[in-house]
Amino acid sequence: MKLPNLANSFRFTRDMWSSPWVTAIGRFAALVAVFLFFAVLVEGGKFYTPRNLENILRQSAVYATAALGMTMIIIAGGIDLSVGSMIALSVVTVAWILDYHYAVPGSQGQVETVYLIHRWPVLLPWIALVAGVLVSVLAGFINGITVVGLRLVPFIVTLGTMGIFRGLAKGLAQEKDIYPREDTWLTRLMDPTLTSHDPHWRAWILPPGVWILIIAAIVAALVLRYTKLGRYIFAIGSNEETARLCGVPVGRVKIVTYTLGGLFTGLAGLMQFSFIGGIGQPTSAIAYELFVIAAVVIGGGSLMGGQGSILGSVIGALIITILYMGGQQMGWPKWVQETVIGMIIIAAVVIDRLRQQATT
Repeated sequence: MKLPNLANSFRFTRDMWSSPWVTAIGRFAALVAVFLFFAVLVEGGKFYTPRNLENILRQSAVYATAALGMTMIIIAGGIDLSVGSMIALSVVTVAWILDYHYAVPGSQGQVETVYLIHRWPVLLPWIALVAGVLVSVLAGFINGITVVGLRLVPFIVTLGTMGIFRGLAKGLAQEKDIYPREDTWLTRLMDPTLTSHDPHWRAWILPPGVWILIIAAIVAALVLRYTKLGRYIFAIGSNEETARLCGVPVGRVKIVTYTLGGLFTGLAGLMQFSFIGGIGQPTSAIAYELFVIAAVVIGGGSLMGGQGSILGSVIGALIITILYMGGQQMGWPKWVQETVIGMIIIAAVVIDRLRQQATT
């Protein structure tokens, strides 16, 4: 009797479990399981009310948008611990510009304050938007140029810039919250009532900020899958030395990757500004780097580099948000929530290591 070929059977099983479809289904199943867990345990059906689901979607949009850039950085073998501080700097920049004023000579020699928003009510929000994103892009570029130019470990560099960017945010805000004097559409990017009460936005169905996430995620996925830059990012993360020998401009690609990370983080900053009510809080987004990195790792990104997906990171952001908000509704202390998320990160890294060992 002919014995089965165990080597072929093992290879088939290994290939099946490493299939992108199987991996995607597994992540989606984890998302459903976490949601059902809290849907059952939270009393009174409060967890799956339309309002709570909307809040989950809005909060996860902030994490997921920042996770788009973090996905690229982690695939390339790097990491960025300054994400939360970059979001705070972007938030404060937007609020500062919306609140910006200058003095001109008034009648009878007095000085009266003239607010820029009164002169350019249409243009000012766009100036604030561009500035909020650009300051984050610049921060990402600084991270990249420092890592590449000084040949330092990304963990150390971004740990340092985490403090620098947070300090700049506090300095710009003079260590207090900034309350823009007039409301603009920027403060309502994540407002759920914008879609239900404003006829102009009613056709959007979702808050505009969520549509920004969807468009940004599609663009990021296309870049990683179909462009030379995307192939270079995966090549560097898989084996940097081999990529360099093959002619990949490793340094330039890393700088571009960190800069793109800043771009997506800047978009997340705009959403955060709206999510917290249009206030420039320099202490905003503390520990967001933990949630963003967790989203990427849970979504299949490897901290060793060379692996990750945009869809997986978005699902990971949803899982993190459900865990956080579900824990709040169940009355978990904050330290319990952070402990659970930390344990999940470790578990995801262990699973990734076991998966890598199984495929070698």
